[in-house]
Amino acid sequence: MSKKMDLHVWVEGTIVAAMAMALSFIPLQSVNASFDLSLGLVPLILYAYRRGLVPGLTAGFVWGLLNIIVGNAMKNFISVPQIIFEYPIAFTFAGFAGLFSRKIQKTILEKKNKQTISYVILGGVIGVGARWFCHFLAGVFVWGAYAPEGMSPYLYSFIANGTSALANAVFVGIVLTILLKTAPQLFVPKKKTSLG
Repeated sequence: MSKKMDLHVWVEGTIVAAMAMALSFIPLQSVNASFDLSLGLVPLILYAYRRGLVPGLTAGFVWGLLNIIVGNAMKNFISVPQIIFEYPIAFTFAGFAGLFSRKIQKTILEKKNKQTISYVILGGVIGVGARWFCHFLAGVFVWGAYAPEGMSPYLYSFIANGTSALANAVFVGIVLTILLKTAPQLFVPKKKTSLG
């Protein structure tokens, strides 16, 4: 990859992180603060499919830092380690969807539509699941103290974070499948327009 291309990839990742952050301001959080639909996952996971694992992880990390900088993270502040774990680390993990980047791009170019849709959905589940696994652990070790009396912190966190993870995985899968069908070129960088 040339230095010019490297810079383009990182600038694109920064724009994606900013877009994900901007989408975070659309109020879709429920009364229960642990359940929210994270619209920013769509551009982040799409970017991870387009550019790969490392750029996807990096853009997620930047998005997590932006949440701290603009004060979103401070709404639920308990401790510095909790904020670091639930924002830069958890948001970075969403970039694991980039593990499917090459497979998605290859199947798009080979016009294997059903296989591509499977990879897009599976990658979305991996990205969302990886992020929410961090939130699950924070739910156990940080928020578990707020579980109803007699309820295991593991069950409490699983219920609180699991419903959010499921909703986000379905949302990301639907939106990215629609984008795949209407604009598959978004998933493949310009230099990969042919199999050559």
